[in-house]
Amino acid sequence: MFPTSAQDLAVFTLFNQDWRSPVLDVLLPLFSLRAPLFVLLCALLVWRCMLRGKGQTLYFVLMILAMGASDLATNQVKHAVGRVRPLDSVASTWYQESGQWLQLPADFVQEKERGNGFPSAHAANTAALALMAALLWKPLRRGIWALPVIVGWSRLYLGKHFPTDILGGWILGLVVASLCWLLWRSIAKGMGLRLRPEG
Repeated sequence: MFPTSAQDLAVFTLFNQDWRSPVLDVLLPLFSLRAPLFVLLCALLVWRCMLRGKGQTLYFVLMILAMGASDLATNQVKHAVGRVRPLDSVASTWYQESGQWLQLPADFVQEKERGNGFPSAHAANTAALALMAALLWKPLRRGIWALPVIVGWSRLYLGKHFPTDILGGWILGLVVASLCWLLWRSIAKGMGLRLRPEG
């Protein structure tokens, strides 16, 4: 079983139980939904294709492939580690069920022995997306990092992960995206393709 340190638990409690507000109750769950992210990517793809031509599609496909590889790697680690999520292990944890906010009782006792909490796939996938986007489009190198940070925050707020799950996801996503970038750089050089959409 994956141990939870006192520091890990303290930071989780801070984000999940102490720093709560009605506004965050509405906003943060939106950042844990995958559909809006893909709608946004599709909208950006259409916009870029209108500006620069259909060749832009290749670079969006690269981002999606990096996210997919990150997701596959994350699932493998989750299965091997088997860490139980906070909403199944920590008393007083806030979580959502069918769109409703619920809280575990103060005397809650963990029953599950294995889970799929480490690492966070949301954190890994958005970190992979952010790194690929930053490498492909230089103007995004600052602002894009807000995405994995806010998504990671949402996973703590929803009681889905401990901070180390988020950190582990970010690291895994960055490693996978770095490998994807190196592979793409090799392919682009070998085939005479533009490394970045701006040339």
